[in-house]
Amino acid sequence: MKPSTTGVNHIVHATRYSWLGFRAAWRHESAFRQELALFLIGIPVAALVAATPVEFLLLTLPLCLLLLTELLNSAIETVVDRISQSHDELSGRAKDMGSAAVFTALCILGLAWLTILSAKLWQWS
Repeated sequence: MKPSTTGVNHIVHATRYSWLGFRAAWRHESAFRQELALFLIGIPVAALVAATPVEFLLLTLPLCLLLLTELLNSAIETVVDRISQSHDELSGRAKDMGSAAVFTALCILGLAWLTILSAKLWQWS
C-alpha cells in the first residue's frame, strides 16, 4: 500500500517522483529527448517571434503539450511492455493510440506555428 503524505511533505514527494519521471524519459526515450530539444529551441524563438504575450502562449503551449503527450505515450508503452513483450492486439492498439496522441500534438504545434508565422510573413510583404 502506498504511504499517504499530506501538505508540504506530499508536494516534496510528488516533485521527487516527477523528477524521476523526467530522468527516466530522458534516459530511455529518444523521442522525448528530440522533443525536449525542440522545446528548448522553440521557447527562445517564440520569444523573438511573438509580438504579444498571447502570441507567445500560442507558440509555447503546444510545445508543452507535445512534451506532456510524449510523457504519457512513453508511460503507456512502458506499462504495456511490462505486461508482455509478445504481440497482442489490445497492446498494439494502446501503443498505436498513444502514438496517435503524439501525432495530434505535433499537428497542433505545427498549426499554431504556421498560423502565427504566416500571419507575420503576410504583414511584412
